[in-house]
Amino acid sequence: MARARIGVARAVTAAVVLIVAGQAGAADVGQAASVPQAEACVAEAPSPWQIRLRALGVITEDSGYVNAVPGSGLSYSNTVTPELDISYFFTDNIATELILGTTYANIDGQGAIGGLGKVGKVWLLPPTLTLQYHFTDFGAFKPYIGAGVNYTIFYHQQAGSADDLKVKNTFGAALQVGFDYMVDQHWGVNFDVKKLFLKPDFDVTVAGTKLTGKAKLDPWLVGAGLTYRF
Repeated sequence: MARARIGVARAVTAAVVLIVAGQAGAADVGQAASVPQAEACVAEAPSPWQIRLRALGVITEDSGYVNAVPGSGLSYSNTVTPELDISYFFTDNIATELILGTTYANIDGQGAIGGLGKVGKVWLLPPTLTLQYHFTDFGAFKPYIGAGVNYTIFYHQQAGSADDLKVKNTFGAALQVGFDYMVDQHWGVNFDVKKLFLKPDFDVTVAGTKLTGKAKLDPWLVGAGLTYRF
């Protein structure tokens, strides 16, 4: 009888050991299987931050006037400049973008003041913040639209034929359309067009006479370059 009881106890103990070992092995297998899945999910999740480096063409509209001089007009030079933008994605579709760049504009008299020639030259810094909607149903091709606000700072202003020139900093609205074509998870190419509604006031002194006016720049910003998504 004692030997039978010892045999039963040993059998029960062996069974418990086998069950515990089996459960531990299954847990290890489950954990091992879940690790690649977790790593894959982490690898597929993009960062919300994105940057672009573009060559930017600034194409202005030749419009404006000097108050109290009927028939006066203004024209401005077009330029090409490097530009950096920084984007943050709140969701796959909604993002905000800040563009940073600087360029210059020569200001020439037209119409009744055409004889003045080059009135002056100003440098401008036009940081522009837009809220964008990105379409995500076209694979690597990712178009977007946006709208926002611009604040243009005019600096290093130089008078030409005028005695003095002061173009005033101003706010303006901005509209945007463009696309990224992503080569892989991080790198892509970009094409982007913005329209700024920019009409700064200015003060000018010509032959000792102080005058005021409005420069209707309203530039198109046409850019192409590289995209990098972190």
